Amino acid sequence: MSNPFGVNVIYNKQLGHSLSRKFKMTEPKANTSFWILAPGFWILDSGFWLLDSYSKYFKQAKPMNDTNDSQNTNDANTTSDTLIQKMTVYEAGRVTTEDQALITEEPLSIRVDGKPYSVVMRTPGDEIAHAAGFCLAEGLIDSPDDLVTIGSCMEDGTNVTTVTLTPQRRARVADLLERKGFVSQTSCGICGKEVIKDIQQILTVTAHRTVFSADRVMASIDSLPGMQPLYRKTRSAHAAIIFNAQMQPLAHAEDVGRHNALDKAIGKAFMDGAIDRAVFGVMSSRLSYELVQKAARAGLELIVGISRPTALAVELARSVDMSLACAKDERLMVFCGEERFLP
Repeated sequence: MSNPFGVNVIYNKQLGHSLSRKFKMTEPKANTSFWILAPGFWILDSGFWLLDSYSKYFKQAKPMNDTNDSQNTNDANTTSDTLIQKMTVYEAGRVTTEDQALITEEPLSIRVDGKPYSVVMRTPGDEIAHAAGFCLAEGLIDSPDDLVTIGSCMEDGTNVTTVTLTPQRRARVADLLERKGFVSQTSCGICGKEVIKDIQQILTVTAHRTVFSADRVMASIDSLPGMQPLYRKTRSAHAAIIFNAQMQPLAHAEDVGRHNALDKAIGKAFMDGAIDRAVFGVMSSRLSYELVQKAARAGLELIVGISRPTALAVELARSVDMSLACAKDERLMVFCGEERFLP
C-alpha cells in the first residue's frame, strides 16, 4: 500500500534511537512532543500509539537490518531494487530469449537542514542508513546524538532524504555545509596530494585495538556470497559487510555503487549503536580512496577488497594508520598496516 501521507519520519532524537528501527514507542519521555507534518494528519504528545497503528503505511517501519520490502508491479518478480527485462542470448549457434533481473539505479537527494547537500545514484532501499553513513563519512556527524531527525520521502519519484542536525552540531560543521562535501566534490580537477590533504581534515589516526589472523580474515571473506542476494539475482551489485573483533557481522548492505553499499552498511551499524564495535570491513570491489575515507570515519582498522586497491587509497590508509588488504585466489595481500596481523 502506498503512503497516503507522503512522508516517512524514521529517526527522531526526542523519541529515542528505537525510532530508527521501528515505529513503536517504549517508555516515552514525559512532556515530549513529536509531530509528523502531512496534509490532514498530525500527532502530539499522548498520540504516540498511533505510530504503531499507522506503521503499515511507512516503507521503513522495520528493523534496520531487515531486507528491503518488495514493491509489487505488473511483474511479480520485479521489486524496488530490480527490474525484469527480456534479453536475447546468442550461444552455440542458437538464439533464445530469457528474462533477466536488472539492478535499479535512481537518484537520491540528501538534504541537510533544509538545503540540498548531495545527489547520489543508488539502488533504492535503506535510505535512512544510507544518509546516516554518508553524513558520517562527510564529517557532518560523529554520533547519532548529532541528529535531530532523519526522514525520507519516496512518493511519486521524489527520492529525498532529509537530515536535521542539532544546533550545536550545525555550528561546528558550518564550513562543511557550505562546501557541500569532500567525496562528492573531489571527482575531477584536484591532484592526489590535494585530495589526501583535504580529507585528512576530518580524519583521525585509526586506533590499534585488534590483532588479526590472516586465516580468520580469509574465512570472513568467504561469508560474502551468502550476503549477496541482490548480486545473485542481477550479477551487478556490490556488497559491504562490517565485522566486530570476534569476526561476527554487525551489518551488511548491497547497492549498484560500492560507495553506497559501504555507506549503508556503516549507517546501519551507526544507527543501531554498534559502530564502536566495528573494526573490520569487507568489500566486493576494489578499494578506492573514497572507501578508505568512509572506513576511517567509521573507525575501522582494516578494510579488505577482492580487487587490488588504488595507489591513492594505500597512501590515504597509511596516513591514518589503517590496514588495507586484498583477498584473491586464496591469498591475502596486505598493502599497509601489516603490523596488525599475526606472523
